[in-house]
Amino acid sequence: MASTKWALAAGSVLAGIVPAVMAPATSAADYLVRDMPGYEAALRKVQPGDSIVLADGTWRDAQLLFQATGTSTHPITLTAQTKGKVVLSDASSLKLAGRYLVVSGLVFRDGHAPGEEVISFRRDSRNVAVHSRLTEVVIDHYNQPDRRKEDRWVSLYGQDNRVDHSWFAGKGNAGVTLAVIRPKGQPEANRHRIDHNYFGPRPPLGSNGGETIRIGTSDESLSDSATLVESNMFDRCDGEVEIVSIKSGANVVRGNLVYQSQGAIVLRHGDGNLVERNVFIGGGKAHTGGVRVINRRQVVRGNYMERLAGTDFTSALAVMNGVPGSTINRYHPVSEAEITHNSMFAIARVTLGAGADAERTAPPTGSSLRGNLFTAADPGPLFQVEADTKGIAATDNVADRPAPAGLAAGIRHAPIALRRAENGLLYPVDPALAKLGAPRDLAPLRPEDLGPAWYAKPAGTKAFPAGRTLSVSPAGLVQAMAQAQSGDVLRLAPGHYELASTHHIAVPLTLSGPAEAEISFSAPTLFTLDEGGRLRLEGLTIRGGRAPRQPGNAVVRSSAASTVANYTVELDGTRFAEMDAAPDFNLIATTAGTFADRIVLRNVAVSGLSGTVLAAAAETGGKGYYAAEHIEIDGSRFDRIGSLADILRGGTDESTFGPEFILRNSRITGSGPVLLTLSGVQSTRIENNDLIRSGEVRVAHSVGAPDTRILGNRFDTTPEPKITRLYPQGTPSVQISGNTRSGETS
Repeated sequence: MASTKWALAAGSVLAGIVPAVMAPATSAADYLVRDMPGYEAALRKVQPGDSIVLADGTWRDAQLLFQATGTSTHPITLTAQTKGKVVLSDASSLKLAGRYLVVSGLVFRDGHAPGEEVISFRRDSRNVAVHSRLTEVVIDHYNQPDRRKEDRWVSLYGQDNRVDHSWFAGKGNAGVTLAVIRPKGQPEANRHRIDHNYFGPRPPLGSNGGETIRIGTSDESLSDSATLVESNMFDRCDGEVEIVSIKSGANVVRGNLVYQSQGAIVLRHGDGNLVERNVFIGGGKAHTGGVRVINRRQVVRGNYMERLAGTDFTSALAVMNGVPGSTINRYHPVSEAEITHNSMFAIARVTLGAGADAERTAPPTGSSLRGNLFTAADPGPLFQVEADTKGIAATDNVADRPAPAGLAAGIRHAPIALRRAENGLLYPVDPALAKLGAPRDLAPLRPEDLGPAWYAKPAGTKAFPAGRTLSVSPAGLVQAMAQAQSGDVLRLAPGHYELASTHHIAVPLTLSGPAEAEISFSAPTLFTLDEGGRLRLEGLTIRGGRAPRQPGNAVVRSSAASTVANYTVELDGTRFAEMDAAPDFNLIATTAGTFADRIVLRNVAVSGLSGTVLAAAAETGGKGYYAAEHIEIDGSRFDRIGSLADILRGGTDESTFGPEFILRNSRITGSGPVLLTLSGVQSTRIENNDLIRSGEVRVAHSVGAPDTRILGNRFDTTPEPKITRLYPQGTPSVQISGNTRSGETS
């Protein structure tokens, strides 16, 4: 401990460690450090009550080990000279080990973890942190360059640690944002507290491993963690179907705000968990869910849910079927669940016996559904029953849609008039219903009260934000694309545009023009989407007759290197021609390690394409990676093409929402032997199309709850669709109706 502390003179330039502020020998010391040697020197000196203060600025490749021993009344602190003005970048990380430590005010940005964790509450397996705190810390888009490389932003080891008032947003690579790690063979309770944090937007990962919080793993899931997740905001956390994944017992998830986040709070493993007084606001966004119940003695009470559009595993409430005699890593049957006094308003679905299939044959038992209110968002059934419900005792519930037969006595069908209260939530007008549903004293969280006050929360984003609109002539297109800024629209004048090289797009960019603006290209690829690139083509004509006579050409291709940011491709009112002289010429070709939020073709015309309009099968392996979340083809015409789409989602994981494929109001005349290959696609809509002299439509269902509808199409000299199952697991839904057939097929 420093015997005296000297004030730092204004304007002095000192390296290393600087004791600051004169004080008696018995008082705590603040060590202002400016580099790693200074930090390490301070760490050797600190005593209970001392602080190490990182000087303002950017600390590159700073791999900080904060190992020390404080006391309950005099913790040792690592903090910033000015909160928010110490940025740890490049390959920086932080490890805490010891007792009674506090870290605050730091920002991790513009880099990625050098290993598996950005912040870890341990040095190694023998040196962990206990009674320690991470507060007002920011991790902002701190991603591995390869989206498939897994890491965690915060790993909580040890016991009695706290993460609070911190900011985590923009995780784009694989791996949970914040995890409570419970190593195999260490079943002790953790008693961690995770509270008042802002968990900001996380885009769909396109694979398992996109959770925002995970508590435990299956290895020690039959023991209690006793972790509290309280008063956090989950804002547009869309990584996968499990926003919060509970894989241990005796945890409490209380008083959180889940806002427009795809997925659900999932009681995946472990018993005796409590989910109460949370507010879920879906805004009608697809796949927004509530709570999924698995295992024993789970309690779900006093929660408020509004406009949740999820179904199946992301229903507002999903009570799953289990596996008889389940192994520790599968699905223990639901028993003794208590689901009471929840409000679920304007929701898409309540699913009971969810996931029932050849493996999950054990229905819920000994469970209660009591005092809940349900209203539906749309006409049609609200309750989806996939298994026997005799083990669910329903009493004193009211719904504005008929209940399933086995539960009708305990779910009264009646209209429910609602009025919005001062807290912004809906409550029944009828006094007779006042004691049902969520409590009236709920106080939804305000975003401004969460995370550090000094770090702004991200606004909503658009795939193509507003930018400049620039008129471009044939002579100026190459330069205009090279100098494009985010959201720019390049309006092409009529004329012929000859492009000799591949153009790399790294910002959201629109090229538009009349059909008389005609582009021809002589490179193997016309557009490559690099990190941050999004592309929209409107009203153009693009010809590929000058492209090399070699296989594998493409008009649009995603990056050859993995990208973290999801991309978008929109083609609207554009004509494509002369792409059949070289073999396997694709219109859009995806690559491994990249992911599209949306690929949309509207009013597109393609004439003469030797390959595939959308080649999206580059991801291989069993981890379930796929190329695009939402794929839509509408009002388009295709003549003499190799195939329309080849889409693959491999593996047997059930943690993703997509792919989703829509083909409607389009005409295909002449294709190769296979028109569509859709393997592992979760939602398929093929509606109101003319398929003439075309190949087979092949749909292969994998696990989960794939939903295929082939409706109102005309198959002229085209084979009937072929639907197969890849695995016995899963609960596919298939509807094929209203189609007509004519002509002969071989």
